[in-house]
Amino acid sequence: MTLPAGIRIFGAPGRYLQGPGALDALGALAASYGPAPLVIGDAQVLGLLGSRLVTSLAEADLTPAFGTLKGEITREAVAALAAQGKERESSLVIGIGGGKSLDAAKGVAMLLDLPMFTVPTIASNDSPTSAAVAIYDDSHAMVAVDRMARNPDVVLVDTALIAAAPVAFLRAGIGDALAKKFEAEGCRAGSGVTPFETRPLSTASAIADACYRTLRAHAEAGLAACARNEVTGDLEAVVEAAVLMSGLGFENGGLSLAHALTRGLMRARGTKDASHGDQVAWGLLVHLAAEGRSDEEIDDLLQFYCRIGLPTCLAELGMSEPGADDIALIVDWTLTAPHLKNFASPLDGPAIEAAIGRAEALASQGRGRDAT
Repeated sequence: MTLPAGIRIFGAPGRYLQGPGALDALGALAASYGPAPLVIGDAQVLGLLGSRLVTSLAEADLTPAFGTLKGEITREAVAALAAQGKERESSLVIGIGGGKSLDAAKGVAMLLDLPMFTVPTIASNDSPTSAAVAIYDDSHAMVAVDRMARNPDVVLVDTALIAAAPVAFLRAGIGDALAKKFEAEGCRAGSGVTPFETRPLSTASAIADACYRTLRAHAEAGLAACARNEVTGDLEAVVEAAVLMSGLGFENGGLSLAHALTRGLMRARGTKDASHGDQVAWGLLVHLAAEGRSDEEIDDLLQFYCRIGLPTCLAELGMSEPGADDIALIVDWTLTAPHLKNFASPLDGPAIEAAIGRAEALASQGRGRDAT
């Protein structure tokens, strides 16, 4: 789509619903989209929730078909699920589960030109609200990020399901979301663009800032509630920040160095097995170091990381005794990331390497380690 110069875009899901028991509203929400939804998830999620989904959809006189995502979300896997949907003459695609299942459903909706819902069962990232579709190969190397023509029609977040999931998923969602404030700020300060390929609106920075403030205020108590499998106001606040605010913040505000660094971390020794949220959390420390933020500001975030269990250094991401070759590999791949152009000022390899060195030094000095 070619737009006149100066046009800016704000994208968002058609509807966002959040709260305990929200899953049971699925049938009522899907009823106006036709009689034959295709529900996509992995075997574990469909096994746990399949009967509940059938009940909710049947109450709305809908006859669902179920497609199981096996393994990676590859183009071949998406095409196979789309063929199933075409054969069943599906009227709506519903993705339920984690990020892979949601992205698979997005990919199927793109191929079949159908509306789609996302129903996350974990809050490890903001994929449910976005139009992005991450495509991998069989070895879990990302090969492309496709984009739907519009964001999901409905995002349905049952916080009772989020609270029942392992707390590590929610912690990863926090790590991913914290960076959005600083990346959006950098994108606006420089000449960066959003995933819509337009300059960001100020609304995105306001949302990303609210996301950060919400997480700083509620993350500790929200994680504690999740560890107890309990839905509380703090947990609700954290989920809203990690799923909705974070998604609106990045899609309309732009990504930058914190996310660009994941290109290298996904290929580096040890760190490639870390969650996306943990990778971004570490990347944010490097991002702040590259911006020239004070030791005190970075130390404040380090203390927060220590309190909630986010990684503060490469060793905590899984890379024991990182060496020069390890850092060089991370830097080389980071330089290939499209998000890098959204940093407030141009960055080259030596600048990124220096920022990594500074962030690692602050962590290794024990800053924040004595926080209680």
